[in-house]
Amino acid sequence: MKDMYILGIESSCDETSVSIVKNGTQEIATVISSQIDIHKSYGGVVPEIASRHHVKNITIVLEECLEKANMKMEEIDAIAITYGPGLIGSLLIGLEAAKTLSFIYNKPLIPVHHIAGHIYANSLVKELQFPLIAVVVSGGHTELIEMKEHYHFEKLGGTLDDAIGECYDKVARVIGLEYPGGPKLDKLAAEGKDTYKLPVPLKDDSYNFSFSGLKSAVINLAHNEEQRNNPLRKEDLATSFQKVAIESIISKVRKAIQDKNIKNIIVAGGVAANQVLRREMEKLATECQVELSIPPMKYCTDNGTMIAAAGYYAYLEGRVADLTLNSKSQDILK
Repeated sequence: MKDMYILGIESSCDETSVSIVKNGTQEIATVISSQIDIHKSYGGVVPEIASRHHVKNITIVLEECLEKANMKMEEIDAIAITYGPGLIGSLLIGLEAAKTLSFIYNKPLIPVHHIAGHIYANSLVKELQFPLIAVVVSGGHTELIEMKEHYHFEKLGGTLDDAIGECYDKVARVIGLEYPGGPKLDKLAAEGKDTYKLPVPLKDDSYNFSFSGLKSAVINLAHNEEQRNNPLRKEDLATSFQKVAIESIISKVRKAIQDKNIKNIIVAGGVAANQVLRREMEKLATECQVELSIPPMKYCTDNGTMIAAAGYYAYLEGRVADLTLNSKSQDILK
């Protein structure tokens, strides 16, 4: 079979990224323009500002990626694009760029769900083995997805309110950590002890998650300590919070492994970079005797590489769109 080069474009939030991937598994070149420093002063991503910077960066990032790969658009076989979910303005910038390239160079246009991209980041590490359960943990998603073959997704459960990444960022803000707070909270937690008692969220027999109550408990605890003039031990609170949050994930994954008799687990999404989650998932894999795949740090956060990788398998499934393709701020993985 002829080698296939997919160009992937990701612009669902505040990273503008373009990547070229060979046969869904080999990264040829990737360029990412991050807006973290721009949004830091606002304490989070401002959609309008993010959109404007995507407009400014998309052409530059595309040209840099092609130059880095030493390739021309004529050598690209298809274009994969994140069509959703995400910030609608940001998504539209990447989509219009992809549609323009598809039209000018007569290349197939492949729509990729953002979470499918995170899942297929694992294919850049090793071949996916089915059946598997994907543990999707990010700023906007917390889901358990069962896959029995390529590009067939069955949602076992998900968050009923806040995603775990969102909860991390909000708790980090309460503690006084600078945006983006999740990675900083993870680092701070390594210095503390589990001394604060926090509620374990949604401890039931479902595959669902809930983090709103845990977030509220942290906010109330911090407020009560302030009212009593007690110094808030930030590193201890970070440790206590993280222990409960991660255990919530691990307990549900353990249940899914046992119920479904699954032998392959992959972790996907930005929170996959969390050191405690990685460590606890490795322990769980050993305990349950399952194969575990977690992407390298560079593939955990948003990037075009994962979109190009997912795009390859989507193309093999015949998932090609025409130029009427539109972005969706919210969409179900299917």
